Amino acid sequence: MAEFQIRRYRKEDHEEVKEVFTIGMSEHIPSTCMHILKQPLAQMTLGCVFCALLTSSMSILLPVLAVTLLLAAGRQGVSYMFTKYIQTCLEQDLKHIQQTYLDPPNACFWVAESQGRVVGTVACLPAEKDPSFLELKRMSVKKTHRGQGIAKALCRTVADFALERGFQGVLLHTSVVQTDAQKLYEHMGYMKVREFSAPDVIARLTNFTLLEYQLILKLHRN
Repeated sequence: MAEFQIRRYRKEDHEEVKEVFTIGMSEHIPSTCMHILKQPLAQMTLGCVFCALLTSSMSILLPVLAVTLLLAAGRQGVSYMFTKYIQTCLEQDLKHIQQTYLDPPNACFWVAESQGRVVGTVACLPAEKDPSFLELKRMSVKKTHRGQGIAKALCRTVADFALERGFQGVLLHTSVVQTDAQKLYEHMGYMKVREFSAPDVIARLTNFTLLEYQLILKLHRN
């Protein structure tokens, strides 16, 4: 198991941070496609198209081809949704990490470093909807370095930062398909407080929901 350290972000980390975030988000495309295929609407649509074309053409080739094309189009739609989100993040806060996370007094951006390379990231800043909470953001760990306690260390870093500054707790958002992340957060003491639809049209049509978790720090002061 490779050793690692958690430290504050430095300007020279920028390209590696972008890479860790982009690859980490792209990894959720296959699981999102599987999530969509499990939805009744998707199954009904594919079934109806297959049966209608099979009945009208009396050939198995056409309905199989049509379903294959629909599946390919669906994957493209999911890829577009993730690509759009990644690009938005790269153009917003991840393009201005210093101004967004390091200059404000109650915000920070950390990286996990192993053998001189950035292998994980996490950030926090005061939550917009409740300034008594910090919001954990941009949590990501390279696939090659998972299972080494890096994600737990990053979570603890944010919790300690929030506790030191007198915040009531930490909140975060994750998606319904990020089951490993959900298990991690629950193991770290976070509780799911709500589930809501993502704003993207494709997400709403496919029941792709977001989850909000909260960690109440006052429970850990005794």
